Amino acid sequence: MAASDEIVEIEALIARCGLKDKAAFGTLYDRTSAKLFGTCLRVLKNSTEAEEALQDIYIKIWRNASKFRPGTYSPITWLVAVARNHCIDLLRAKKGGRSVEIDEAIMLPDPTPGPERQMLASDARQRIEGCLRTLPEDRSQAVRAAYLDGYSYAELAAHFDVPLNTMRTWLRRALLKLRDCLGDGYTAADYE
Repeated sequence: MAASDEIVEIEALIARCGLKDKAAFGTLYDRTSAKLFGTCLRVLKNSTEAEEALQDIYIKIWRNASKFRPGTYSPITWLVAVARNHCIDLLRAKKGGRSVEIDEAIMLPDPTPGPERQMLASDARQRIEGCLRTLPEDRSQAVRAAYLDGYSYAELAAHFDVPLNTMRTWLRRALLKLRDCLGDGYTAADYE
């Protein structure tokens, strides 16, 4: 899909979300969540916080989609701005912090995963790392940069000195190889 076609499609999806079209919202999420997750990760520097922020961001997008004006901004720029601003607000709130009474702190759930969850996450990480090592080095670096560090396709294409569509092809094929390597029985929840 050409970049201009993608922009038109995303603009249309946002417009349909403004009309509360749930199918369009699902498609918008599928098309843009990886990029917005990368934006969240770059700002928050914590994948758990980035995942939680992403949920809130899509709620904001759903509620404010009718305010988007095509032609004023690129739809991706608008989506990234919503994500970035939300994450910056989270950081500001965290810095301000609030004092918690001792009795209140005792009632707070421990946010760290238990030993079993940590072991599963460690096993999953090792499995993913092993699968990433099966890819050519440049493809592995591109996947890490795109999905862990949040770099855009355009940034990656410039870094690796390849055309944008080549970078998209690299990432698509790399993800398919990773899926095959990880096996059909995995679910996203297994790798959190």
